[in-house]
Amino acid sequence: MKPVIFGLSGTALTADEVAFFREANPAGFILFRRNVETRSQLRALTDSLRALSGRNDVPILIDQEGGRVARMGPPAWPSFPAGPVFDALYDVAPISAIEAARANAEAIALMLHDVGINVDCLPLLDVAQPDTTDAIATRTLGHEPQRVAAMGRAILDGLQRGGVVGVVKHMPGHGRAIVDTHYHLPTVTASETDLDVDLAPFKALAGAPMGMTSHIVFEAWDRDRPATLSPIIINDIIRNRIGFDGLLMTDDIDMKALSGTAGEKAAGAIAAGCDIVLDCWARMDEMIDIADQLGDMADTSRARLDRAMATLDKVQPQGDAAMLVAKRDALLAMAPA
Repeated sequence: MKPVIFGLSGTALTADEVAFFREANPAGFILFRRNVETRSQLRALTDSLRALSGRNDVPILIDQEGGRVARMGPPAWPSFPAGPVFDALYDVAPISAIEAARANAEAIALMLHDVGINVDCLPLLDVAQPDTTDAIATRTLGHEPQRVAAMGRAILDGLQRGGVVGVVKHMPGHGRAIVDTHYHLPTVTASETDLDVDLAPFKALAGAPMGMTSHIVFEAWDRDRPATLSPIIINDIIRNRIGFDGLLMTDDIDMKALSGTAGEKAAGAIAAGCDIVLDCWARMDEMIDIADQLGDMADTSRARLDRAMATLDKVQPQGDAAMLVAKRDALLAMAPA
């Protein structure tokens, strides 16, 4: 098995993709709006991925946060709110905000589980700052580590209740980036002491089954390499200081924050200590390059993957999505307009 999660080009697997994925045997797959059309189409697509991989628990990921980051949406599926909505409620009713976040996450998970998706790249544990780039600020759970951790924990719980594994992101924190990593490489100059704020939610949820890195240079830890490519940050900060021993995947390596060929970036991330590379755009030449550059998944990484997916073994989703959404909306109504 190759330590990579690949994207797909369309609403069904192509013959070239079937042949390539069968040979490369990637650890999992990630879906985007281009892959999503109807419930029956999406269920058929995820069924085909399970059949191709030969694994009923093959990770099939999606970024379904709510707000601006939602791959599934109207008219086939409902819209969901983003993190700042729950942060606003927390200002006046913390317990209600936590419960609203949990209900919302379970409703999302039930929607995903229904079409065979078993991993959601949620929650964001990035602590917002006054100058956080809009690419992150419009999605965060707030500027206080305690509330971010509390609502993040509720989201992980809600996702699991609905039959989906959550992914905490973006380690070791994206809140101090003032430019968008899709287009630029941010450099954070905050002191190591100040960065304790960013680490706090991740420390609180260090037992999460999966996590995602950030493509950011933190001068206090490594002046030369972004977190995704830094063995110092991955080993000393994420693994040791945060204490995270779950499956660690990269953010999308196609983002312009990283330089080099697809294969070079993938190999660099694995060499730095990431368990899995995330490559989202289904460009066949780049996927071949990545597969050629990567060896088999390390035993420790495979064990983390198996452990993460096993968190769903005894889960039998029984929630009612409509009731959960109604509960969420009643709680959110308590926030000031």
